[in-house]
Amino acid sequence: MRTSSRYRATARMIATIGVVSLIAACSGNGGGGTADAGGGYPDDNITIVVPFSAGGPTDTVTRLIAEPMAAKLGGKIVVQNVEGAGGTVGAGEVARAEPDGYTVLMHHIGMSTAPALYKDLGYQPLESFETVGLVTEVPMTVVARKDFAPATLKDLVTHVKANADKVTLANAGIGAASHLCGLLFQTAAGVKLQEVPYEGTGPALTDLVGGQVDFMCDQTTNTSGQITAGEVKAYAVTTPERVKSLPDLPTTAEAGLPGLEVSVWHGLYVPKGTPQDVVQKLSEALKAALADQKVIDQMAKLGTAPVPAESATPQAHRTKLEEQLGTWGKVIADAGVKAS
Repeated sequence: MRTSSRYRATARMIATIGVVSLIAACSGNGGGGTADAGGGYPDDNITIVVPFSAGGPTDTVTRLIAEPMAAKLGGKIVVQNVEGAGGTVGAGEVARAEPDGYTVLMHHIGMSTAPALYKDLGYQPLESFETVGLVTEVPMTVVARKDFAPATLKDLVTHVKANADKVTLANAGIGAASHLCGLLFQTAAGVKLQEVPYEGTGPALTDLVGGQVDFMCDQTTNTSGQITAGEVKAYAVTTPERVKSLPDLPTTAEAGLPGLEVSVWHGLYVPKGTPQDVVQKLSEALKAALADQKVIDQMAKLGTAPVPAESATPQAHRTKLEEQLGTWGKVIADAGVKAS
């Protein structure tokens, strides 16, 4: 069986977290389902690899779009979490997979930072993958333990400058979105802080809520619940406009730190050499998923939104990746950060 041969090499290291979407109806769907798939694709399970832990922000976004994508394709999508080394283990698995459209990668901004962070990456974003389309750009929030003294973002900057050797800045590990946002915070604030890396966003946020670390910068998909529940102190959102689900939270520019502006964009990839008609079918399925009202509503609850249809295309995605590779390469080089 083709599926067995395709994943025999990776089955030993990948734990399947769950099947998130199954078979769409083949008739009475107004042009969806198998009729949309055409040309025999897909005639087997499609696996979307998430290179981070289950339950994290990227995993959450992936599982939201998997079901409507499968319905559009008329097939079955399985989500697999392949953790390790800031997302590079899972990305490397997909880069080496058969380029037939049955192995897809969901990655975030880390795809554009890995080349600057890792000396022996084993793949290159532009050379090893075909871009399928952007999915969403998730705002980030600056949050602290609820009893942390600074009351505003300006107060936070003043406080960390005066206590740089004492304040702890948590992140989900080198190369994680929270780490990158933390780097930008330190650059914008003109301070070097004691960073505390964790093996994932979940443990970092748990310790923040528990008061073991002082503050961090993380995605709204991971912090909105704690913010609205009053479990953390929130200072600002790192986007030009306020987030609808957190209307009282100012932007970093409004709060006095305009140099801290970043969003965590997500996109789908397939191995280089995947047939263009297959890439296009995946892109069309992605567009359908992002137009699904359930996806729109669920993303809104997480403080984000699907990208416009024109951004869910291979070319728009590639353009974004090229621009971000240049931006983050400089930021990381200036910070002198390297992953071990």
